[in-house]
Amino acid sequence: MTQSASDMLDLYIQAEKDVLEGKTTTMNGRTLSMENLQEIRAGRKEWERRVASETATAAGRKRRSPALANFVR
Repeated sequence: MTQSASDMLDLYIQAEKDVLEGKTTTMNGRTLSMENLQEIRAGRKEWERRVASETATAAGRKRRSPALANFVR
């Protein structure tokens, strides 16, 4: 079953909350605890980027890329 980026972000946010409260949580068959907090946060950040990208695409905005200087004389 494929979950949306928003669903995955919600799972990572809940996992982070659970771990910060001293609980363990299971995600995709893995038990996560305080030792996995950095991994959980990295996953949350990745899903936040994906949600932002999907939201921008749905709104018709292109992905931002760095501006390039034009040195033509």
